[in-house]
Amino acid sequence: MDVSLVLQYVVIALAALVSAWVVAKKQFPNATRKARVALALPMLREGRPAWLRSLGRKIAPPAAQSGAGACGGCSSCGPSTPASRKP
Repeated sequence: MDVSLVLQYVVIALAALVSAWVVAKKQFPNATRKARVALALPMLREGRPAWLRSLGRKIAPPAAQSGAGACGGCSSCGPSTPASRKP
């Protein structure tokens, strides 16, 4: 195989992985959060090299906010009671 063909396959594979990750984050946010935690926890244990712990902190999801809505989503929920319409 030519080097250019291998490079083309690598670029296409990376694009497909990034695309799949973006779709997974949009469609399955809880599953991707759990996957990030599962990947990061072993890296953050005591006795690991500093570079590995740093990578684990980058992979770990951000801390959940305590003031988030019940769904834990975008915090753009509307009012609890609908606005009344006057004719």
